[in-house]
Amino acid sequence: MTKIENEDQYQWAINRVEELLPLVNDNTPLNDPNSIELELLSNLVADYSEEHFSIGEPTLVDMLKLRMYEMGITQVALSKMIGVSPSRLSDYMSGKCEPTLKIARTISQKLRIDAHVVLGV
Repeated sequence: MTKIENEDQYQWAINRVEELLPLVNDNTPLNDPNSIELELLSNLVADYSEEHFSIGEPTLVDMLKLRMYEMGITQVALSKMIGVSPSRLSDYMSGKCEPTLKIARTISQKLRIDAHVVLGV
């Protein structure tokens, strides 16, 4: 098997990985059959999971909404925190426009959002 092709194979592989986990530890030799099988199946499961269940990278809008929720603040309070008008923040939230580099830096620093997410790269 070079690739997991369907849900049944995926479930079988997950079950087998769970059976192998107690049999392999940090002291198990790399050439041990259980260790080899665990490594191969783990990679196959990870590849299938990435292809079929990946949630993707967060967007700036996703992160702004998350931070507002975590901080318990409104868009008006967030706009004051980052130094833009509520309507400008609304434009960011709706995707009508993107923040300037100066505002992106402020968002990244004050809200602890990775610059890659803020800049969309």
